Amino acid sequence: MPRAVDGSRRKDRRTKILRQAKGYWGRRSKLFRTAKDAVAKAQSYAYRDRKVRKRDFRRLWIARISAACRNEGITYSRFISGLQRSEIAINRKALSNLAIEDPNAFSTLVEQARSKLD
Repeated sequence: MPRAVDGSRRKDRRTKILRQAKGYWGRRSKLFRTAKDAVAKAQSYAYRDRKVRKRDFRRLWIARISAACRNEGITYSRFISGLQRSEIAINRKALSNLAIEDPNAFSTLVEQARSKLD
């Protein structure tokens, strides 16, 4: 059975990989075999890092909330515990924005959390 060397499907597949590798450095953007490996690696990193991004943002929000809590004289863990006891359901992203954009409202939340702790 003859090998397809210059078929359109083969050419399209290679073109697709090279188009994805556009902008890569050196051979990785020019030669099919190295571009194929580079694209596969890049896609695996992209998949992994879409998950990691969520973790990183949560860590950032917690760090911001913690800093704002320390300014109010309470620890992060006690603040979150107080919010749960007072049945205030607000996510960490919103709390972080509140701490940055509206410190007075954040102070009110801290006072409500603190009142439920004692």
